[in-house]
Amino acid sequence: MTTIVESARPQPGTFLCRLDELSDPGSKGFRFRVGERMFAGFVVLKDGELKGYVDACPHAGWPLGRLDGGFLTAENDYIYCAGHGALFRITDGRCMAGPGGGPLERWPVEVVGGEVRVAGPS
Repeated sequence: MTTIVESARPQPGTFLCRLDELSDPGSKGFRFRVGERMFAGFVVLKDGELKGYVDACPHAGWPLGRLDGGFLTAENDYIYCAGHGALFRITDGRCMAGPGGGPLERWPVEVVGGEVRVAGPS
């Protein structure tokens, strides 16, 4: 299993994608590598609100995404952990169904001029 390490986290201002590349609702994952270190994150757009989270299940540490790259349930109402089926609220990453434990770790993102970018600490 690849470990997510802070030193591979992209700097504020890093371009991720254009906002119009995301469906509403929709999600998209991103990977960044620095040497052997890796950072994985994803964004979710729902009802015009953009949220970013670190792509690591708080219960097990593995990536959340499905093989097709999606992060949402078929109904687009929760973030889904493909590893064991836990469900997380889109608005705040809180675990709603699963083995318990903490919420998803927030990853600050913002929209600047139609582009999704890494934001500074909130």
